[in-house]
Amino acid sequence: MAGPVLKACKECSFISEDDVCPRCGGQTSKEWQGFLAVTDFEKSEIAKKMGISANGRYALKVR
Repeated sequence: MAGPVLKACKECSFISEDDVCPRCGGQTSKEWQGFLAVTDFEKSEIAKKMGISANGRYALKVR
């Protein structure tokens, strides 16, 4: 049994199952690589470098 198809936003890299990003309204893509789970964006150096301003799941690379 296959799980849900996860897609990443081409604008903010947020990962969801939606065709339109629930965070910024951007277009999503099935073609993404890498995975980052941010639990405290205010303390995360990686989140700061990626411009992430909310907790959640993010792709490292989106096509």
